[in-house]
Amino acid sequence: MGIVAGLDSSPDFTRIVVCDADTGAVLRQGYAPHPLDGAESGGRPSDVDPQAWLLSLGEAAGGGLLEGVQAIGVSSQQNAVVPLDAQGNTVRPAMVGGDKRAQVAAADLIDALGGREAWAQAVGCVPQAAQPVTKLRWLAKNEPEAAARTTVLLQAHDWLVWQLLGRPVRRTTDRGGASGTGYWSAATGGYRPDLVELALGHQAMLPEVIGPSDAAGTTPEGLLISAGTGETMAAALGLGLGHGDAVVSLGASGSVMAVHHEALVDQSGMITSLADATGMHLPVVTTLNAVRTLRGAAELIGAPDLEALSDLAMKSTPGSHGLVMLPYLEGERTPNLPHTAGTLAGLRRESMKPEHFARAAFEGMLCGLADALDVLRGRGVDVRRIFLLGAAAELPAVQAAAPALFGAQVVVPQPADYAAIGAARQAAWALGASQGTLDPRTPPAWQGAAAQVLDPGEERAVGQAVRQQYVSVREQTHPGAFRA
Repeated sequence: MGIVAGLDSSPDFTRIVVCDADTGAVLRQGYAPHPLDGAESGGRPSDVDPQAWLLSLGEAAGGGLLEGVQAIGVSSQQNAVVPLDAQGNTVRPAMVGGDKRAQVAAADLIDALGGREAWAQAVGCVPQAAQPVTKLRWLAKNEPEAAARTTVLLQAHDWLVWQLLGRPVRRTTDRGGASGTGYWSAATGGYRPDLVELALGHQAMLPEVIGPSDAAGTTPEGLLISAGTGETMAAALGLGLGHGDAVVSLGASGSVMAVHHEALVDQSGMITSLADATGMHLPVVTTLNAVRTLRGAAELIGAPDLEALSDLAMKSTPGSHGLVMLPYLEGERTPNLPHTAGTLAGLRRESMKPEHFARAAFEGMLCGLADALDVLRGRGVDVRRIFLLGAAAELPAVQAAAPALFGAQVVVPQPADYAAIGAARQAAWALGASQGTLDPRTPPAWQGAAAQVLDPGEERAVGQAVRQQYVSVREQTHPGAFRA
């Protein structure tokens, strides 16, 4: 069918992959950092001129990288919001990232609609500081003149698609990106303009939500541009996730998401109901403590790095000689214990050794993520295979414990640009659907991610015993935390 490209504009860089449209094989790649102020010092700015994204896109595509490409898909950082005026110019720089300045605005919005449950019912998620709806509230309160001039709202991938198409009158987005805004409901498939007004102080034009295999348009040169989507949804598409698959992401904090056939409304707000890039749903549960637990443990016992901590943990045995760590070092979101601290239980003379403490840190982190998985399983989400992402997924102590503690097959994909690959797969889908060679309801079958596959095997029962030990300590320390 030809060749297609996937473009991933992350918070720090643009990465482009050019793929065979039939197999997904990566033929060429390009990369360029965003020219951002403050990037040299290692800090991420909260405000970014979107032109920086275009500049790095142009640089990444240099040297004839896109020669012969027939379609492009765009994936981009989630949570960025680009406010435009009536002429299509940016009113102010794009508001990006995990914007801590908007924390008060999030609390304001929750109260203004009548609490967490009201938001969960309305759009399947409770406002957090990073979300576009919360950033709009911050804008209205802190920059009222800019808020008053804002007539159009786009996310990062919407804006990039619009630019690639030559800024047409029609502006589009996809259901995956829209589901993260806080003013579009995955359950109803519709916007809530009243929530935009609640946040911004007035209505604004919102992009048309097009179908997963629809094209956003064609460039003057005849290049087809697909709908685009957020990075999370693009990575799911690039990994080839399907029904029965979940992803556990090990960052400083953790997240668990799974492919499901319907949107989940969760009154407690623990589940964020996102849509994916294929027509399915991606319910997400986050924890505040993942790799930060390991880093803290390494510092406490003087381990030079996480590899050394892992080596120590491997000298212990499942259950850490009775040591149990509740890893709530930053408070916790799942369960909802924002003001708590971590707990170390089961101290005995024989368990007070660095290797048992190291093992307890790994088991505590993974049991906390298993709790998040159980929130989804408890709502009927089928989890048969778990993709483990993040640098810590390569650690032997994680790989040794995760399958038994999660009670499922664990897949550790080789590092690759899965968001860019997913964007390219979407481009191939839109191209095939437009030519009548692909079913518009089913993405092209590309080769799956190269991966290590780990089965719980005979260790499943041992893992269940370790989980039970963890749950007993959690229930004694925080009774009813998951029922509250």
